[in-house]
Amino acid sequence: MALLLEHEFKPLPADKQIETLPFLEAVARLPPFFDCLGTPIVYSPVKADLTGNIKKIRAVYDSNPTKFRTLQNILEVEKEMYSSEWPKMGATLALMWLKRWGLKFMLVLLQSISDGERDEQHPNLIRVNAMKAYEIALKKYHGWMLQKLFMGSVYALPYKSDLLKALEKGKEVKEEESIEKIHQFLSRVTPILDAIYEMYTKMNAELSYKA
Repeated sequence: MALLLEHEFKPLPADKQIETLPFLEAVARLPPFFDCLGTPIVYSPVKADLTGNIKKIRAVYDSNPTKFRTLQNILEVEKEMYSSEWPKMGATLALMWLKRWGLKFMLVLLQSISDGERDEQHPNLIRVNAMKAYEIALKKYHGWMLQKLFMGSVYALPYKSDLLKALEKGKEVKEEESIEKIHQFLSRVTPILDAIYEMYTKMNAELSYKA
């Protein structure tokens, strides 16, 4: 899984304080994942949104690396800074969408594939996996039109074998080797994503409006 393991996420520390810079450097390598899913009409905007949110968070971090050393620092400072407008502003909002679009959708999709979930009649398709990821990560935040657009996009998704090959940057690798690399990626990123969701819940920073 060369594409996903190019820049590994640091292990989640015991205090769950995620350092901003290493996190941003790791997630900055993830947008090309969406190129591997094809269907540009759906996933090109997702990739652009992911990249844009990373840039917004990076700009806030770069403005004061000491003050914004961890992701929790960002939320805490912006909560005081924006007052009643928070969490609908700044890097707090960007990270909220980053964790949904970029991370949650990707991780549920990959976890479903690695768990062997599939349509038994069409085992090389990933529609089942993509639909599960969409249902869990994004559907409740989307209006009717976006839901319809996504439902149609699953019919243009690549075969599982083609997706795994794309993630290996075109190299022919046995499926079980690719799945093992997915496990390695998930073992690092899932605890980090869970910690971010937990942080948003504790700080009452989660928004439920539809896009």
